[in-house]
Formats: sequence, C-alpha cells, structure tokens
Amino acid sequence: MAYAPGVALLAVLAAGCTGSAGTESSADDSNLGSPTVAAAPAGKYRTLPDPCRSVPRSTLKDLLPGAAELPEDQQEKVYAGTAAVTYDTDRRVGCQWKSEAPASSHSLVLDFERVVSYDTAVSDDDRATEVYGKKETAAHLPTGSASPDIAAKETPSASDTPSDTPSGSAPDDGANGSDDTEDLRPRTLDDLGDAAFLDDLLTRAGSSAQHRTVSVVFRTSNVIVTVQYTEQTAVPTEVPDSKELQEKALTLARKLVEKFSD
Repeated sequence: MAYAPGVALLAVLAAGCTGSAGTESSADDSNLGSPTVAAAPAGKYRTLPDPCRSVPRSTLKDLLPGAAELPEDQQEKVYAGTAAVTYDTDRRVGCQWKSEAPASSHSLVLDFERVVSYDTAVSDDDRATEVYGKKETAAHLPTGSASPDIAAKETPSASDTPSDTPSGSAPDDGANGSDDTEDLRPRTLDDLGDAAFLDDLLTRAGSSAQHRTVSVVFRTSNVIVTVQYTEQTAVPTEVPDSKELQEKALTLARKLVEKFSD
C-alpha cells in the first residue's frame, strides 16, 4: 500500500501523454486535407528557331528581286541575312535582309519573341495574349466601315528602318496600283495563328523617295512573330504597291505558321 500513490501518479502521467499524442495526430490529419494550387501551364514552345534559316531561298528570291543581279558571292551574303543582336536567344531572335535594285530597294525583317510568364497564376499563353494585344493596340488599326481605297496609313516622317509597330492615321491617296474594289486597309486577320493583324504604312519625306512597310504580326501559343516587308522606290513620284507587298508578306507569314506547327 505504500506504493499506491506512485502507481496512481504514473497512471495520470500515462493518460496525459496519450491525450497529447491524439491532439498532434488530429492536427496532422487536418493538414493532409489542405488543397494545393497548381501552377499555370507553360507555353507550347520552349525554344525558338533560327530566323535567318526560316525563310526558303525561293521565297527570298521573290522578296528581294535585286539580289538576283548580284555576283554569286554577294547573292549568298544577301540571302544569308544578318542576325539581330539580342541578349537572350531563348526569348527573342531576329534577322534582316536587304537588296538594292535600280528601280527600288527591298528589305525584310523577322522577329520571333517567346513569351514566358513568371507569375505561377498566369500561363505563358495568357501572357503572350497580353503582349500581342498591346502590339495590336499600338498599331491603331482603323475601325468601322470606310472606303476600300483607303489602302494604308501615312506619316510625314521617314526612316529606312521600320519600327516594331508602325503607326499613323492619315489615309493614303490611293495611288498604289491596287484594285480599288479590294480592301487593303490595316486590319485583323482571322486565318493566321491564334491571332493576327496586318499593318500598312506609307512614309513620305518631302520630295525624296517613298517607302511602304507592310507588317504582319501573329501569335501562336506563347510565341509572337513579326514580319516586316519594305519597298522603297527610286523615283519620288512612284508609290510602292500595297497589294503586292501585302500578298508577299502574308505568304511568308503563313509559311512561318506552318513551321511553328511542325
């Protein structure tokens, strides 16, 4: 009987330990039921192709007519293009070609941008949609119904190097050799990638030569592609043909969509 108090004390301590363990177990069980938030999906494209190798030689010959008259070694240099200087070739690459001819000069610029979202709640595709939307807004595409002979936008400033998103709002005078029944205005495109638009900018600089830049911008998943095709005439009174430049730029853009789809 002298040991009874000690036995009672041990029983109390044992009961206390059992209750504590039960509490911890309940807490662990509750943590197992907590929901986890999945990160937004990554984009389809993880790398970018070499833009200087993305245009077939036959297409370059069509886009750069003056190059065919050059000696073979100079032709090779023109068709090879000049790669754009970028800081991260996994995110952005570009290439430029240029040819001179007695009547006019032509240049082609490609830009490939792979958009990556660093927000786990926003997918790469959604971020690319946002970036593309800003480019389309900056182009100031006309809205509403207007006369089909308003073929392009025009600006008084001249530059041999087209900007990423040509802008301007004054209508062209229609002297571009195009069929007046066809609407060649800057516009969105329904059959190119996930979203696309075409911009057409005619630049005048007093009595100097004029040049027209047609830009086709499209998004496919998390990549945004920009095609800029420019013609500058040697005679100030001649206006580069809008329809021809648009057709050639669109043909190249469609080939690039197929390339990204492979």
